[in-house]
Amino acid sequence: MQLPEFLNSERRSQMLKFSGSSVFGGVAIGKLFIFQKNENKVERRHIEDVEKETERFEKAKEKALEQLQGLYEKALKDVGEANAMIFEVHQMMLEDLDYQDSIHYMIKEQQINAEFAVAQTSDNFAEMFAAMDDAYMQGRAADVRDISERLISILTDSQSSLDVFQEPVVIVAEDLAPSETVQFEKDKLLAIVTRQGSANSHTAILARTMDIPAVIQADIGLDPEYNGKTVIVDGFTGDIYLDPDEETSKVMEAKLADCLAEKELLQQLKGKEDVTLDGKHLKLYANIGNPGDVANVLRNDARGIGLFRSEFLYLESEDFPTEEEQFKAYKAVAENMAGKKVIIRTLDIGADKTVDYFKLDEEENPAMGYRAIRICLTQQEIFKTQLRALYRASNYGQIAIMFPMIISVEEVRKIKKIVEEVKAELTELAVPFKDVELGVMIETPAAVMVSDELAKEVDFFSIGTNDLTQYTLAIDRQNAKLGDFYNAHHPAILKMIEMVVKNAHGAGIWAGICGELGADLSLTETFLKMGVDELSVSPAMVLRVRKIIRETDTSK
Repeated sequence: MQLPEFLNSERRSQMLKFSGSSVFGGVAIGKLFIFQKNENKVERRHIEDVEKETERFEKAKEKALEQLQGLYEKALKDVGEANAMIFEVHQMMLEDLDYQDSIHYMIKEQQINAEFAVAQTSDNFAEMFAAMDDAYMQGRAADVRDISERLISILTDSQSSLDVFQEPVVIVAEDLAPSETVQFEKDKLLAIVTRQGSANSHTAILARTMDIPAVIQADIGLDPEYNGKTVIVDGFTGDIYLDPDEETSKVMEAKLADCLAEKELLQQLKGKEDVTLDGKHLKLYANIGNPGDVANVLRNDARGIGLFRSEFLYLESEDFPTEEEQFKAYKAVAENMAGKKVIIRTLDIGADKTVDYFKLDEEENPAMGYRAIRICLTQQEIFKTQLRALYRASNYGQIAIMFPMIISVEEVRKIKKIVEEVKAELTELAVPFKDVELGVMIETPAAVMVSDELAKEVDFFSIGTNDLTQYTLAIDRQNAKLGDFYNAHHPAILKMIEMVVKNAHGAGIWAGICGELGADLSLTETFLKMGVDELSVSPAMVLRVRKIIRETDTSK
C-alpha cells in the first residue's frame, strides 16, 4: 500500500483548518486546485439583423445540445443511468418551447443580442422556479441557470477547459453544476469541496456515486494563493486542513491508510456468506436503475437484485414502451443474473419523475398525488402491458414483482385480479411463464398500520424508507431548508420497520429494506436484531454491509 510521494516532503508550519458538512466519507490527501468559473459578463447590445441573431442563437443551442449529449454518455459510463439522467433533463429544458420562445421574442421585439436575451430569460425562469412551493421545482432554478450559462459561454466563445491539471487534485469551488462535476476525469479527482451546495443536490449524489470524499458549505475561501498547496479532506467529519502540520498529517495519513486497507479487505469478502457470528443469514441484494447496472451488481458480489426501478424504460422513451421493448430489458437482466433473484418494481412514475406523454396534470403536492400504483390501477392497459412483459421474462430467470405506494388491502386484491387476467391471456396464447413471488413496497404509514392484513395477501414486503420517512415526518427530503429536521433515525421510523417485520413473520412471509436506510451501516446491527430478512443497497455498498453482517452477533 503506497501513500502519495509528496507526503514525505517538507512540512509547512502554518496550518489552516476549515470546516463544512460531509456529503460522502473518505480521506483525500493531495494538491488543492481552485476551480473558478468563467464570469460571463453579458452586455446589452442593439442589433440590426434580427434573423441573423436568431440563427446565431439556434446554432449555439444545437452545440449545447451536442455537449449535453456527450456529458450524458460520459456520465452513463462513469456513474450510471440514474445519475446521468440530469443531462437528459437539461437537454429537455433547453428544448422547452417556453424557454426558447422567450429568447426569440426578446431578440425580435427588443432587437437585442442573443446572449443578453438568454441571460434575461435565465433570470426570469430561475426566479419563477425559486418562487414555487415545491422543493423539486425550486431545484430547477439551478438547472435553468446551468443551461443558460452553457449557451452564453458558447455565444461569447468563453468556454473553459476543465482538463487543466496533470495530477490528481482536490477541487475547491464556490459550487459545481452537475455538468462540471461529471467532466472531471475520475482518476484526476481526489475530493470535492464547495462553499455552497446541499446534501441532496445532483453534484452531491454524483460524488457519492463516484466514491469521492465530498464536503459542502465549507468556510474555505477561494484564495489563488491556495492553489497547489497540500490539502487534506476528511470526508467523514467535514474538516479540511490546508498546509497540514506534522501531527495532523500523521493522524490523517493513518486514517487514509485505514481507508485503503479497508477497501482491500472488502475485496476479500467476495464469495463469502452474508451470515452473522451466531449463524443468522441475510439476503444482501443491490438496487439498480437499468440493465447496464447489472455489471456493478456482479462486480460487487450482490446475491441478487432487490430493487429494479422499471420506470427507466418510460423515462428514456418518447412514447409508452412496448411490451416487446420491456420484455427484452427484463429478460436481459434475468439472464445476466443467472438464476439469482431479480425483484422488479412496477411503474413508479409521478411525484418528481414525470413523463410528458403520460399527460399528467400539474399538482400542488405531487408526492401525495397521482403516482405509481394509482396510475396503474386507473390506466390498466399500461399496467397490463408491463405485467405481460414481466411474466414473459420470468421464464428466463428468477423474477419477482413488487408494487409501489400501496395503502390498502383492496388495492392489492385489485392488483392480483389484474395479474390473474394477464396470466390467463398468456396461457390462452400458449406463452410460457412462471408463477412468481408478488410483493408490495411498504412506504406509507397506512401500509405500515395494515401490514398484518397486507401480509396475508403477498409473498414479501420491501420497505421503501425514503418515502416512508418523508411521509411519516411530513418533511420533503429534497428541501435543503429542512435538513436539520429530517431524521431518518427517528424512533417512529425504526418502530414502523420493526412492526412491519413482525407482521410479515407472523404471516410467514419475508421482509426487506430497499431504501437508502438499508445502506446505513450504523443501523445494520439494529436491522439484524429486528429480524429483517433482506437488505438491498447500492452496488458500491454491498461489501461494506457484508462486513458488518459478518461481525455482528445478534444473540448478545
